[in-house]
Amino acid sequence: MAKKSIIAREVKRARMVSKYADLRAKLKEEGRWDELDKLPRNSSAKRMHNRCKLTGRPKGYMRKFGLCRVMFRQMANEGKIPGVTKASW
Repeated sequence: MAKKSIIAREVKRARMVSKYADLRAKLKEEGRWDELDKLPRNSSAKRMHNRCKLTGRPKGYMRKFGLCRVMFRQMANEGKIPGVTKASW
């Protein structure tokens, strides 16, 4: 489990990205780079990092499910993810 402060930081970044998204797009379109530099750093989507929705783990993230590999396997074995079955042949 990731530290609560790290998870909270990512949530804060996500809020800031959504808040400034329209303004950033407008400034980029018009080519006003000096005004774009004055916006907060965390308002850029590049600074976001994918994390597991349950544990906050940053590595082994599966984009399709929003989970890390560990939680994905655990939930798949318990049958909690619809449409996912263990392969056997």
